[in-house]
Amino acid sequence: MRKQIPLLLTFLAGTIPIFAFFVPERHVGLVSTGLDSWLIIVYGFALLLGVVNVVQMNTNKIKRRASGWPYSIVLLAGLVIMGSFGLLGSFDVFGGIATRPDGSSTPFNWLYTNAFLPLQGTMFALLAFFMASASYRAFRARNVEATILLIAALIVMFGRIPFGEMVSKWFPIVTEWIMGKPNMAAQRGIMIGAALGAASMALRVILGIERSYLGIGKGE
Repeated sequence: MRKQIPLLLTFLAGTIPIFAFFVPERHVGLVSTGLDSWLIIVYGFALLLGVVNVVQMNTNKIKRRASGWPYSIVLLAGLVIMGSFGLLGSFDVFGGIATRPDGSSTPFNWLYTNAFLPLQGTMFALLAFFMASASYRAFRARNVEATILLIAALIVMFGRIPFGEMVSKWFPIVTEWIMGKPNMAAQRGIMIGAALGAASMALRVILGIERSYLGIGKGE
């Protein structure tokens, strides 16, 4: 029963929304809507579990003085401060979360605007250097495919800046063709492959073939 009941619940939770999508019957739709509501509740508990896990991991890291433990202190402090202001704002203690009735910022909104957004911008700025390094390695013309990628990348980059249009009016035209035809075709192929993979994994979970989420093997 320890294995059969979770598998049965998973099967019902997976098949009812699929059945409701193809069968326009009111009672089936109500059941599917109820499952969606339960899913939101499960999300809430999962978020709480994630917060508890983050606190436990970083607390243990601080106790053991592991590598990078000062960053764990900063992380926990940010979690407590932002979480506290967000909860208090949701109960209208500071006049709301975003802004007060007079238009002034609440503590949560002030921290979000002056701390979180600059840190987010810094993170993306650092990622730009990694992207440049990866582009340099990927665009080296070592074979025919890499050469085609390099030429296409150069055309797109020139077509996206005013200097390219000054050099030749064909750069923006060819850039739009590359982005709208070959690039879009490749993106659709990737999305179709990802969708097929997701559908295959969903069927394996619904049918009980994939049981890793239960912590038990396939043959158990």
